[in-house]
Amino acid sequence: MSSNGKEVALIVGASRGIGRQVAIDLAKNGYYVVVSAKTTSDASAIPASEFPPNPNSQASTINTVAREITEAGNSCLALPVNTRDHTSIQKLIDDVVAKLGRIDVLIYNSGAIWWSAVETTTLKRFKLMQEVNAEGLYSTVQSCLPIFKRQNYRARIIVVSPPIYSRFIHGKTAYAMSKLSMSILTLGLAKDIERQSHSNMSITSIWPAVAITSAATELNPAVQAAGMDSVDIEKRKDLRKPEIYSDAILGILRAPCEKVNGRLVLDEDYLRSDWGYGDRDFEKYNVVPGSTPRRIMPKRYPDLDVEEQDDEGVRMDSVKMRGGRL
Repeated sequence: MSSNGKEVALIVGASRGIGRQVAIDLAKNGYYVVVSAKTTSDASAIPASEFPPNPNSQASTINTVAREITEAGNSCLALPVNTRDHTSIQKLIDDVVAKLGRIDVLIYNSGAIWWSAVETTTLKRFKLMQEVNAEGLYSTVQSCLPIFKRQNYRARIIVVSPPIYSRFIHGKTAYAMSKLSMSILTLGLAKDIERQSHSNMSITSIWPAVAITSAATELNPAVQAAGMDSVDIEKRKDLRKPEIYSDAILGILRAPCEKVNGRLVLDEDYLRSDWGYGDRDFEKYNVVPGSTPRRIMPKRYPDLDVEEQDDEGVRMDSVKMRGGRL
């Protein structure tokens, strides 16, 4: 098996919702897509009359997504992974390289969600979110970096995580701790890339400006309890289709690395600022035609830079201090 000259895009968390749509759209645009998640199934057993399954349901797995992509004439490989297990993540990366030879794009979409106060968020749920969100991303990036090094650092990383600002923490502290940690990894690794002059590599975080129809907004009990019941047509007016997310990601992948490295962007704002989208361009993404979906994210964000941004004093490196030992 080989990628037949196509760039290889590994999407972790591609069984449903946004991840599925990103996989489908990247495959349509010429990537050899590897879809990965924990949920698997026998997609061949689903009759054509019942295929594809609801993209936001448990019936949608990496195998059904792979079938959708290949039946459309595009290239896809489905490989399972448990993002809570570093050994499983390493095996995934090794398998992709063994089968396709390289990884050009890594998209980390895997996520665990629980929105509640600290008092009503158990340690078990806290650990789950840390393991799937922050640790899963870190582990996946760590496993990919040696591959990127062999490719002379020709690689793109895209992380599904939000801009850093105060309101995101409210009412979901444990979840915010895990997701904002992912954004901090984007900022930190971007600086490493810049310092090491890897001009063909970038890392970017992306988050929706308006709620997107997905497994989270359609099926998650916690979200439904908060008023996002999918059967409520009035609430569906505040939803967009996941294609907006994949279009923004395609835009990031087409942009020069220096233009997107280290940025924490929103899908709508990025398409407006970097690709010239206007109000009418977003109408096609509305779940309910003619609606005006409510924006869930702020329009402006605090500047995280400080006046002494470049004055680090004596920069410490623990590896050097330990004589090169990790």
